[in-house]
Amino acid sequence: MKKKLPPKLNSEILKQLATEKLVEMIIEQARAIEQLKSRVIELEQEIEKLKISRDLDSTRSSKPPSSDLLKKSEKKLEAQTDERETPKRKPGGQPGHPGKTRKGFGRVDRLEILRPQVCRCCGQSEFSGEPIKIEKQQVAQLVESPIEIVEYQRYTCICSECGETQAADWSPEIVPGQDIGIRLQAFLGWINNYGHLSYEKQQELLWALGKIEIGVGTLVATNERINGAVTQSIDQLKQWVKQTRPNIHADETPWAIKGVKEWLWIFANTKFALFHAADTRKERGIRIYFGFLLRRCT
Repeated sequence: MKKKLPPKLNSEILKQLATEKLVEMIIEQARAIEQLKSRVIELEQEIEKLKISRDLDSTRSSKPPSSDLLKKSEKKLEAQTDERETPKRKPGGQPGHPGKTRKGFGRVDRLEILRPQVCRCCGQSEFSGEPIKIEKQQVAQLVESPIEIVEYQRYTCICSECGETQAADWSPEIVPGQDIGIRLQAFLGWINNYGHLSYEKQQELLWALGKIEIGVGTLVATNERINGAVTQSIDQLKQWVKQTRPNIHADETPWAIKGVKEWLWIFANTKFALFHAADTRKERGIRIYFGFLLRRCT
């Protein structure tokens, strides 16, 4: 049943109403206006909340996903709750997985025999010479000073037979005139070029390993000598790759040198990795050596 609408009021109808009726109508209208004002305020507050929520959500606005602070924190809390409820798998080998036990390092540099010193029962220190049981455990240890300072004294002597004067050969472990031995130079080249350790941190490492002070200039010169020593081998590898054309991977990446954009190329397989620096991505020298590879990767 349709609700009966109140009659439309006009000036003629209002003039015919009694004063008491007019007062009741005014009071009722004032109440209705107050209710409508309260409802409008509630709706405006709800709309403002929706706007704030939409502004914080990157999926409904132009804001980046990193601005979803509220939702991210809520999702993180939910994920943590789910993780606590879901049992995690314990680290290490799982039940039924075949275990692998280390069987040593393939060599022993120093043997240390541990014998009992005092009997726990009677307090005596005399034990039989032959042990009834020997347990072995190989452990890789860091020695106290892995870098040692060696002074080589090269003698020049006179042959007692013919009287000829002859000097001894220098040790193959050193380079005459250089303060750093060959093996230590190789180690510095490895941590510098492969380990990406700065010269300042190399200085700290040398002090920690052997209490020696090496200047940055010496470290730079050492790295340059290593670079010169391997140049011939790198050139031979380039020629070999060019002539044999093995199945290798080739790729390039931008490389900033003192703020200038250059390109670092790599040509590699399971046996070697050859790097080549170029000024541009399509540098002519690269095409001369590796044109057949460029056609595959550009």
